Amino acid sequence: MFTPAKLGERENMVMLMFSILYTINIAISNVSLNLVSVPFHQVVRAMTPVFTVLLSIFFLQKSYPKMIYFSLLPVVLGVGFATFAEYDYSFIGLVLTVLGTLLASIKTIVTNRVQVGHLKLNPLDLLFRMSPLAFVQCVMYAYATGELDKVQEFSRTPMMTWHLVFSLLLNGIIAFGLNVVSFTANKKTSALTMTVAGNVKQVLSIILSVIIFNYVINTTNAFGIVLTLFGGAWYGYEELSQKQRIATSSTLPTHTSDILSEKHQHHPLSS
Repeated sequence: MFTPAKLGERENMVMLMFSILYTINIAISNVSLNLVSVPFHQVVRAMTPVFTVLLSIFFLQKSYPKMIYFSLLPVVLGVGFATFAEYDYSFIGLVLTVLGTLLASIKTIVTNRVQVGHLKLNPLDLLFRMSPLAFVQCVMYAYATGELDKVQEFSRTPMMTWHLVFSLLLNGIIAFGLNVVSFTANKKTSALTMTVAGNVKQVLSIILSVIIFNYVINTTNAFGIVLTLFGGAWYGYEELSQKQRIATSSTLPTHTSDILSEKHQHHPLSS
């Protein structure tokens, strides 16, 4: 499926630090969910595109057209309306949720850089290197927090059925597929596009909850869903238009000599 890249000691250290970033991001996100309500967690996480833009501007010296900034407003605000409910949080929960959002932005940017930058890793190659490292780190984290002992105790109870084992296996397969698709999409688009897609994913999850679990939403939630989907479509249109403008400009002559040469070739008396 892919040819593994030959990485030196420095590149392997980058992979190690990258895997630690992924592990910490997941751990902090899960811990913060226990300290805040789900609607509050989703509202704060909806700020991921904003963090991504700020990090890209300050550290990567990137700039975006004004219409891209405008299209992010309905994407961010829409999630707030879509998840509007009783917001319950603690101070430490707020700090960890914001930190998790910041780490998610950094993770998305770094994922893009290692695939399109100097390393240019294949998405499967990146996942092949990340998975063993993340596995070891998660097991160490579970052992340090005592969760590993609780898992062993749970496995000896009647609640640990084959149905649960296959459910966990299916969940792992879905997670693998998600990572492959996510890494591939990140490489072909951009970090900002992935964070916008993440916000659209939140409202699509609400729509699926309505269909599958008969989840009841109010007018405000419905307005937020429509607003986010509109913002996602608007952002996609603006990004596609920008790529088309860049592609068109790259095919036009950029130097005076090129322009004169083209004029000479197409002049009726040039022959």
